[in-house]
Amino acid sequence: MSEKLLTPVARKLRRNSTDVEALPWSQLRASRLSGRKFVRQFPIGRAVVDLACRSAKLAIKLDGGQHATALSEDADRTAMIEAYGYSVIRFWNDEVTENLDGMLEEIIQALRIAGNR
Repeated sequence: MSEKLLTPVARKLRRNSTDVEALPWSQLRASRLSGRKFVRQFPIGRAVVDLACRSAKLAIKLDGGQHATALSEDADRTAMIEAYGYSVIRFWNDEVTENLDGMLEEIIQALRIAGNR
């Protein structure tokens, strides 16, 4: 599925975001983190990533319990996103809700690494 075909899917996902997606978004929107612009529900290839910083080519996936049994599919999806030049970091939903500050620090570190590429 092309990015153009995924645009309506991404729009629907943005309208129906989960509480777990809203937590980091509240800290990333409006260039609040390190002055970098983030977008949410962003199509990359055949996937829609939960959050992305396009300038740093950083994609963020938030994984719920259903991903525990889909490790192979997630690895394939990560490889496909990386083929588009993006670095991918994944967080389990409970990491987001229980340690948002730690998640944000990991994103800051990834942005620093991306800035040195």
